[in-house]
Amino acid sequence: MDFEHTAYIAFGSNLGNPKAQCQNALETLGRQGTCRVEEVSPLYWTEPVDFDDQQWFVNGVARIKTSLDPSSLLTLLKNLEHQAGRDQNAQRNGPRVLDLDILFYDDVAAVLPGLVLPHPRLHKRRFVLVPLCDIACSLIHPVFRKTVSGLLEDLSGDEKKVVPLTW
Repeated sequence: MDFEHTAYIAFGSNLGNPKAQCQNALETLGRQGTCRVEEVSPLYWTEPVDFDDQQWFVNGVARIKTSLDPSSLLTLLKNLEHQAGRDQNAQRNGPRVLDLDILFYDDVAAVLPGLVLPHPRLHKRRFVLVPLCDIACSLIHPVFRKTVSGLLEDLSGDEKKVVPLTW
């Protein structure tokens, strides 16, 4: 299997056992035969965004190598969410058992059916940028031409808390 592409995947959960949900998703992703998990950020407790009346999330970011094209990778991630019990019709930004998003795929900047690369809101989300910076602070956003650490420094107006997970 030729794992020629690098992708960064954001993951999170706030239902059931969120830490276990995230760990299980990464283990399952690595067993698919089309992806290899190379590095995983520390986990964080993160305050909900856009829908405040819910439990905090466990969030992190993984760097993977994959043989899949972006659309096939998205399909795989959505299937993993479904297998974990995620209701795809649930309220946007509401509670979820598992959330998997492609942040970056190589240095691709594209709008594909059901997918925008890089992720269109990653630069606005502290809960994404903090763990992403842990594993790829010098990665350059192909549209904004800024490093991940620069995007995090530029972030203003997002006072949502991102706290290292210690359990």
